[in-house]
Amino acid sequence: MNQRCAWVNTPDPIYAAYHDTEWGVPEYDSRALWEKLLLDGFQAGLAWITILRKRDTMRLAFDGFDPDRIAAYTDADRERLLADPGIIRSKSKIDAAIGNARAYIAMRENGEDFSDYLWAFVGGTPIQNAYASLAEVPTKTALSETISKDLKKRGFKFVGPTIVYAFMEAVGMVNDHEVTCPRHAAVKQLVR
Repeated sequence: MNQRCAWVNTPDPIYAAYHDTEWGVPEYDSRALWEKLLLDGFQAGLAWITILRKRDTMRLAFDGFDPDRIAAYTDADRERLLADPGIIRSKSKIDAAIGNARAYIAMRENGEDFSDYLWAFVGGTPIQNAYASLAEVPTKTALSETISKDLKKRGFKFVGPTIVYAFMEAVGMVNDHEVTCPRHAAVKQLVR
């Protein structure tokens, strides 16, 4: 019987909708990739459902995750964010978001497209895994460690190899839907 991936372990419809419509779908838009990387960083130490429940509020608080606006944030913006109960109020994660915006802009100003940069690590094509169960899915890989090191070298924060692997799964750089999940075959067909 086909069923969703085992990690969709809550009856919350927002979780199921995320799995069924977003998770694992290849994303090629640079700004959208950057937003997802920030959200994965904000997740550190928390459940992903927490991020999903706060995502819309975080988009509002962080100006639509516009890197140019976030890079220009001042101390007053930091204080505004730290006082906002609708977001993850971690000073280190907020500071990382601001620093990551600056790193993203530096790449762009050096002629590097964030999407091209990330997708080059997988040769432009999603890695198609064939895991039968959640227990088989790694939390990090040698590739996520390589990407993590390179992002850190460029000034990004909250981009450890586990966060990077979760990001790679979310944005479709790897297809980690379990083979019994109907989304596995559907996502596999989305290859450019």
